[in-house]
Amino acid sequence: MTESTVPESAAPESQVAAPAFTVRFWGVRGSIASPGPDTVRYGGNTPCIEVRCGDALLVLDAGTGLRPLGETLLRQGPVDLDLLLTHSHLDHICGLPFFAPAFDPNSHVRLWAGHLTPDHGLRSVLRGMMSAPLFPVPVEIFTADCSFKDFQGGETLALKPGVTVRTARLNHPDGAVGYRVEFAGRSVCYVTDTEHPAMGRDPDVVALVRGADLLIYDSTYSDAEYPARVGWGHSTWQECLRLAEEAGVGRAVIFHHDPSRTDAQLDAIAAAAEAMRPGTLVAREGMVLTP
Repeated sequence: MTESTVPESAAPESQVAAPAFTVRFWGVRGSIASPGPDTVRYGGNTPCIEVRCGDALLVLDAGTGLRPLGETLLRQGPVDLDLLLTHSHLDHICGLPFFAPAFDPNSHVRLWAGHLTPDHGLRSVLRGMMSAPLFPVPVEIFTADCSFKDFQGGETLALKPGVTVRTARLNHPDGAVGYRVEFAGRSVCYVTDTEHPAMGRDPDVVALVRGADLLIYDSTYSDAEYPARVGWGHSTWQECLRLAEEAGVGRAVIFHHDPSRTDAQLDAIAAAAEAMRPGTLVAREGMVLTP
């Protein structure tokens, strides 16, 4: 797993280049955006990740990082993408009203959520967020071809030919789902906004991430901070590494940083994590990984 790829022109003529599979981080914070001088290097936007599976484009979560992603995408022309939400807390959906492709009549956006049924639906939840007195324009303002798709956590989604997305329920207030994206024989797992059990590991999470090439995991707290935050629906960076070790994950990525974490504090976590499990990364905006 690397942060760069070998140019296709450098490969032997007889070697067929593997389809591109990349992960780019546009937002890495949890709870609330935290811009400022202390968060410049790792970034202050809330969750949003761009996943490229060959020609297929997936977006994981719609936090404030979705706005710069949308502007970048639309500069390249109309888009066709699947936007997978872990859940509908504001830090994970507040970028959606500012997502430029949603206002492009030539773009196609499919939005997915697996935590709302049977009591709610994704369209109605987003309509509630984008309604007076909370927001001045309704979800119907979107001019792109937008569809809203509800599923049950635990289902497997076939989004595009060759792209399989497995899902699992997570332990978070109001529900959440984790995702495993499988493409070209490799896999990326996105498991954020989940709280680990008091003892052992969540068997659904272990099954979802087992053997993955890359695990992006909710590491909001440290083990020392966690006891005062039991029941808040988040995990720790040490638990991220323990889970990765138990499940035979290739590389772990510490993600969903507490908004109060400074760059210096994240540097310290990065050093401690490297000592605990070499190769571990701390997510930062702009980072691009190849599973």
